[in-house]
Amino acid sequence: MTEIAPSAALHPPDDGWRQTHLGRLMGDALRRFDARVLQLMARNVEVPLALSNLAARDQISAAHVHITRHLSLGGDRLTDLAHRAGMSKQAMAHLVDQCSAWGLVTRQPDPRDARARRVCFTPTGLAWLQAFREALAQAEAEFRAEVGDEVAVVVAIGLEAYASAAAF
Repeated sequence: MTEIAPSAALHPPDDGWRQTHLGRLMGDALRRFDARVLQLMARNVEVPLALSNLAARDQISAAHVHITRHLSLGGDRLTDLAHRAGMSKQAMAHLVDQCSAWGLVTRQPDPRDARARRVCFTPTGLAWLQAFREALAQAEAEFRAEVGDEVAVVVAIGLEAYASAAAF
């Protein structure tokens, strides 16, 4: 067993880096951005009242936004949707079940494979998607107003370049 030197115990190493590294900052920013988007969606009069109430009471989370972000207009198989969202199939199935109960999505037979099902937006889900689009536009405008247009452009270009770079 390794002993800790008395001076190390009295003066722990600086770990401020854990609060300020790029990954932490991006995660914090994403959580703030998603929370603002959900707040704006909860206030959108075009969103069905039941969904607005769920969003206002924090029953709809950023995890539910994964479906909104990643489900194509033509619908997708659960495995494809989960892959695009970076989630397990089981976790996505749970979110799809919740969104189905709320009337946002439905499961329909896949016309190319009788054994498979596709997750598709309902008309209510399409209204939710439009509210999401409007909330994103407002949240992005607020971001630009807070950091300035030049910084917003640099951030967007930097994140796009980083996300599209080959993984190592």
